Amino acid sequence: MKTLSTSRSEDEDLVCIVENDACGVDTIQAVAGCSVGKGNLILRDLGKHAYTFIDRKRGRAIRIIQRPEPLIERIDPRASELRAKVMGGAVTPAERDEFYARQAEVIEKILAIEIGELFHIRDVPQDIPERAKIFKSVQCTRCGEMVAEDHVRMKDGKVVCIPCAGEYGRGW
Repeated sequence: MKTLSTSRSEDEDLVCIVENDACGVDTIQAVAGCSVGKGNLILRDLGKHAYTFIDRKRGRAIRIIQRPEPLIERIDPRASELRAKVMGGAVTPAERDEFYARQAEVIEKILAIEIGELFHIRDVPQDIPERAKIFKSVQCTRCGEMVAEDHVRMKDGKVVCIPCAGEYGRGW
């Protein structure tokens, strides 16, 4: 946000396009004020730790991508080794305790690192997404639940929600 010279979004002027569904997205919601409900957090799950921030007021966008260097291994190789064991479930209670103690130290070190050591940040050309639209809710004639009008389907001449519409296929 410092790079964009902007502050936490109270409206839709700051937009973030995230390319994963990992915990970093939670940080963006908390720090930048972008959210799916507000329409300024757009999830395109491509499995990349990449984030594009767009300042609608200034028409400027930056892309932030995680550097490829294995950070935890660089900071504490033992923590990296223990992390693999913890995630794999093949860890002793003593190793688990050691991992969490080391993890806390690694987090403190990461928080002290300059942002440029963690991420590549660059200006990018970016189409500015349109503002979120609010659609009327209509009732599904099959299950009775309310659904946004732009998400309904027609089945046998009746308005239905996507789950009630079922799969469409041509038999192969």
